[in-house]
Amino acid sequence: MKRPNRRSASPRGPAALHAPWRQEYVETLSDDETKGRGEPRPASGSFLRDYWLDPGSDERNHVIARTEAGIILLNRFPYSSGHLLVALGEPRPTLLDYTPNQRASLWALTDAAAELIQRALEPQGINIGVNQGRAAGAGVPEHLHVHLVPRWAGDVNFMTVAGQVRVISSALDRMAERYRRVWGERNPGARR
Repeated sequence: MKRPNRRSASPRGPAALHAPWRQEYVETLSDDETKGRGEPRPASGSFLRDYWLDPGSDERNHVIARTEAGIILLNRFPYSSGHLLVALGEPRPTLLDYTPNQRASLWALTDAAAELIQRALEPQGINIGVNQGRAAGAGVPEHLHVHLVPRWAGDVNFMTVAGQVRVISSALDRMAERYRRVWGERNPGARR
């Protein structure tokens, strides 16, 4: 006897993944933001550049740290909890479009972000990578950035395979607080 496909046979619709912590985020959005009204903000074409130019919004944008050269921030669409991005303030599409000094600054920020992940989360591993160009998977191809993804054995489980959904176990705001606290302990007086 052939078993019916439960996913398509369900009269109740798609399965739901409950994430009650997201309600706090939804309630923080203003009516103008959620309804697309209000004064449009000028954009550079790169959210990373926009964040760089707006240090007053660092908390809202989950920017963890700033240096003279660039920023460390949480990825708003993480592969796993604690996924960080590192970007220089000046957008360039490829690594070799940066000067040797700028590349050194990018890697120094990447080193600092890796240390931050190690101290704050104590993962069993970290994926560190650059997606250069849209064909390589870059979501912001005009502004090269580095991804740092903390990893643990078993962090990709049955939910990803069977449900085709990733489970992010920590709210962005809480993860940002955790990272900022550790950054402040390691870098007293640094800009955050």
